[in-house]
Amino acid sequence: MSDNLLLNDCQRCSRLASFLADVKAQYPTYHARPVAAFGDINPKLLIVGLAPGMHGANRTGRPFTGDYAGILLYQTLFKFGLANQPESISSADKLCLFHTRITNAVKCLPPENKPKPCEIKQCNDYLSNEIAHFIKSNGKGVLALGNVAHQAVLLALNLKLKYYPFSHGAIYVLPNELRLYDSYHCSRYNTQTKRLTQAMFEQVFSEICADLAIPNH
Repeated sequence: MSDNLLLNDCQRCSRLASFLADVKAQYPTYHARPVAAFGDINPKLLIVGLAPGMHGANRTGRPFTGDYAGILLYQTLFKFGLANQPESISSADKLCLFHTRITNAVKCLPPENKPKPCEIKQCNDYLSNEIAHFIKSNGKGVLALGNVAHQAVLLALNLKLKYYPFSHGAIYVLPNELRLYDSYHCSRYNTQTKRLTQAMFEQVFSEICADLAIPNH
């Protein structure tokens, strides 16, 4: 059975499973299940976010699709030739990603968008398998959007945080030669407070595309 099928029926975190059941009852048309990865099946870049948003990926079933955070992300991916369109509203909108795949550290919507540490650890097997497959398919770099994603990537690779502290714009070459890139999360809060500007986010992608020799479509 594939990871995606296992993920779809996952009930590992009782708090999240209960919360999703309540959300589904309130919003019957919402996806309201674990959200699987999306994008190129043989990517050079794997982007790791935090978790699905209530009225975004939790609604649409696709990472960052319909989320406020997806506005800046998909505009930037399009600008650098990594997506065929600059916005993503629905899982039926024919969005395609090039050389890039997107996933989350936690696959289910958490209450108040705040997963507990035990839930991040419980979900980490899925991320670990995704990264292992990514490496086997010749993936080169992982972009962590925010500290939670950064720590989840290190946990998935069994690496110690103290050697790789999170910092916006940081680039680490890991022992397996995988490159780990850090950026503040493109959340509403970070963009509206200017903690993360469009120029800062684009600089991260400029370095990634140069490092990984990703062609612009």
